Amino acid sequence: MPLSEPVVPRRHAVAAATRDRVLSALERNGALQRLGARDAAVFRTRLQRHFADAFAPLRALYGHESGEQPHFQALLERLFGIVSEAAEARTEDLRILDHRREVDPDWFLHETMIGYVCYADLFAGDLAGVGERLDHLAELGVTYLHLMPLLAARDGPNDGGYAVVDYTRVDPRLGDVDDLRALSAALRERGMSLCIDVVLNHTAREHRWAQAARAGDPHYLAFYLTFMDRTLPDAYETTLPEVFPDLAPGSFSWDDDLRAWVWTSFYDFQWDLDYRNPEVFAAMLEVLLFLANTGVEVLRLDAVPFLWKRLGTDCQNQPEVHLLLQALRALVRIAAPATVFKAEAIVAPGKLVRYLGGHDDGQRPECELAYHNQLMVLLWSALAARDATLMTAALGRMEQPPRTTGWVTYVRGHDDIGWAVTDADAAAVGLDGATHRAFLASFYAGDFPGSFAQGERFGVNAATGDARSSGTAASLAGIEAALEAGEPELLDAAVARLLLLHAVIYGWGGVPLLYMGDELGLRNDRSYLRDPTRAGDNRWLHRPRMDWKAAARRHDAGTVEGRLFAGLRRLADARRRCPPLRGGGATTPWWTDSPQVFAWLRQHPREGGMLGLANFSDTASTIDAGLVAHAGMAAGVDLLRDGAEPVLRDGRLELPAWGCAWIVPAEASRWSW
Repeated sequence: MPLSEPVVPRRHAVAAATRDRVLSALERNGALQRLGARDAAVFRTRLQRHFADAFAPLRALYGHESGEQPHFQALLERLFGIVSEAAEARTEDLRILDHRREVDPDWFLHETMIGYVCYADLFAGDLAGVGERLDHLAELGVTYLHLMPLLAARDGPNDGGYAVVDYTRVDPRLGDVDDLRALSAALRERGMSLCIDVVLNHTAREHRWAQAARAGDPHYLAFYLTFMDRTLPDAYETTLPEVFPDLAPGSFSWDDDLRAWVWTSFYDFQWDLDYRNPEVFAAMLEVLLFLANTGVEVLRLDAVPFLWKRLGTDCQNQPEVHLLLQALRALVRIAAPATVFKAEAIVAPGKLVRYLGGHDDGQRPECELAYHNQLMVLLWSALAARDATLMTAALGRMEQPPRTTGWVTYVRGHDDIGWAVTDADAAAVGLDGATHRAFLASFYAGDFPGSFAQGERFGVNAATGDARSSGTAASLAGIEAALEAGEPELLDAAVARLLLLHAVIYGWGGVPLLYMGDELGLRNDRSYLRDPTRAGDNRWLHRPRMDWKAAARRHDAGTVEGRLFAGLRRLADARRRCPPLRGGGATTPWWTDSPQVFAWLRQHPREGGMLGLANFSDTASTIDAGLVAHAGMAAGVDLLRDGAEPVLRDGRLELPAWGCAWIVPAEASRWSW
């Protein structure tokens, strides 16, 4: 049946009384005693601190059907029992980490935080191999390692590991859970935090829950969204967009064992979970806490916009999605406060900040991190157009994240690039949205005259003509074409483009992520075409295997690898020397008098400011030097040039082709030199 609107929670007095009953239940069943006196006192304090943040969304989701007593109270006692068991299972070193994180709650937003993203097998064979390659990451200044899907996935096509068959097992090709624990411990010893993916929206149809459902178990049948005929699926699909229109059209798949239609937002082997059922919520809470107890510090929550369905909508970003995340976040914080959530929410800009807890009726703790997909898209847009006008306007329209949260900034990731330029943003600068999106897809497929890119279209929608793009960052930025042409000037420009993109994400604030191989300029890998399980998905084009022979050239300044590696190390060093990039600041795009130059001001309430400048042009560009003074950076110095003064000519500040600057007040030299 269609899903209903959430019920508004009641007064805080109800929450306090319910909290006391939950604590009494934990006392009666011995849960607090098993923690020991010290940890029981800490647990009680955390529960009191975060209970209301869990109670309100849980009551809105699950309390309205049966009232406060007895079923909802029983659900709460069960959920907090799961939380107490996880707290009890927490190892001593993780409990110490919890205390450290509570003293330093914005640890994940320090200016020293730099991320690296890779598939464990493509990077180093397995988890043990990753542990042997940490020196490479340390050279880059990495303090945050995101390993792409590593939990046990179905055999054959599995959407790159996002069709999970067991959340408590590691893909046996990578190792086992003990290997995961060992790697997380090795990372902590180096001051690095581990991030892994957790798929919340769906399981593989081979998951034990789905297999039990197919066998007729009513308990697990209720874990999924199934329909005996096409009446409701047809009604839903009148407003549902297709995620993969060319590879997996439609949002429902017929299952012969069930003799029913199953909701499958992505592929037919990925069954959407039904979060109307509190049993699904409880099961996923257990998953998150289990993974937190392996030492994972950042849980990347995959496909979260899809968690709740409502007839007559696109079934994304529904109010209940945020209630689910708020409740999960509060409960995990009680047992494992060292763990934070990262939302994989690739949604319209106006809806993105909600995943960080910024809502029209105030801030509610939700995810601590979210991908700044809009920044990534607009970087590539400016690169193709040699014009930053759209970028400045569109980013200027976005809301700031709550100060206790932050963006994850990135140039390139494992997925395709969807050209999420809204019609409204395009029209604001005199562009037609559809035409510009088509231009970007053409440019990065190498079809547009004068393009330097060598990518491919992905997810072509035959009905609308829309297409996304695949390709490594180096190939999209022109390095592959320049090497094939054998022209040093083209290669210089391509290397500068790639470093320019990273200079913006490193200097924006939040957590910058470096995708594996971009530090070496790895190009498109077409070997995936020889693998029948991957040949139909050209996103594997930009998922190459790490080239350790190329990595051996990273200290040779005469190579592409050496130039990129050294450039990224300089950016990491400059970032560490720039306290305005610390969490709690705000980043605002600034207009310049040159359409090719993108400017942004990073301001921190305690640490001062930084003015970033990026020239998206094949030639040198200048801006009025008065902008620097207006930004409070009079007599400023450039952190990217070791504190040298900016180049000024006739009252204008000059940037070289594809050049970037981070300007800080001269007195800020105390930060670094």
